[in-house]
Amino acid sequence: MPSHLGEFAALLTTVFWTITALAFETASKRIGSMHVNLLRLGLATIFLTIFSYFHRGMLFPLDADLHTWTWLAISGVVGFVIGDYCLFKAYIHIGARVAMLMMTLAPIFAAIAAWIILGEVMSYQSLFAMLITLGGIALVVFTRTSDGEAGLKKGKGSYSMSYPAKGILLGLIAAAGQGVGLVLSKYGMRGYDSFSASQIRVISGFISFAFLFVVLRKWNELPGSFRDAKAMKWLVIGSVFGPFLGVSFSLMAVQNTNAGIAQTIMSLTPVLIIPPAVLFNKEKVTAREILGAIIAVAGVVMFFV
Repeated sequence: MPSHLGEFAALLTTVFWTITALAFETASKRIGSMHVNLLRLGLATIFLTIFSYFHRGMLFPLDADLHTWTWLAISGVVGFVIGDYCLFKAYIHIGARVAMLMMTLAPIFAAIAAWIILGEVMSYQSLFAMLITLGGIALVVFTRTSDGEAGLKKGKGSYSMSYPAKGILLGLIAAAGQGVGLVLSKYGMRGYDSFSASQIRVISGFISFAFLFVVLRKWNELPGSFRDAKAMKWLVIGSVFGPFLGVSFSLMAVQNTNAGIAQTIMSLTPVLIIPPAVLFNKEKVTAREILGAIIAVAGVVMFFV
């Protein structure tokens, strides 16, 4: 029986990212997304450093060679800085729902990047499973409309999208950042420890984001964030399940399975977030959303057949 360690790691990643998405949503509304991005990477650096000491007996991954450091650092910039920065900017122009829809394009970018960089070839069954999963995710995200949010416009007997070009471009860059960043991680880490690889990525992302704060002149706004106890609580929770556990398990996933498959499974977060949204945020779920979830899960099951 073939091992599915990579696929299971990817599924766990979706759970972690669902938790972190809810946590960071609360924190971002209170202190701002830019502050959350910088602080979460700072906390993740601390968590990973402590974990590395007990797990491998060293504070920093000094045993990594130049190839590993270089490509994982580039991956951190591509994924954390370019991808996440554009994602949060996309929220402003096209709303969170449409931005999340754009992020479902990440598996396509990952598959293309893996083909170019790693020479990976997707089987017809995997490609079909990817399309089914993406179709289910898109179905769920499309139906999650809210008043005043840029998104789907009802036409004559059909639905059509109407998005600002800037928001679409930002969403595309964000999806490309996530997908390509994941493949660059796989290329850089090879057989290296996934948690230490994650530490390199997070350190690179934190330093780059700190530089971005200098450019945008936001350092003077940061001290006020620490006075919001509730925001800090959710920030810590999000940092544990996001850049610490989530990113580390995502690297474990791409290390043990095809990058396109791993990215597709990890794109299930918009589906998994529905139950907690209903339980905690009292959101209503339509039949179309339930159908989308079933289709997406069916696509994931195909990866195990």
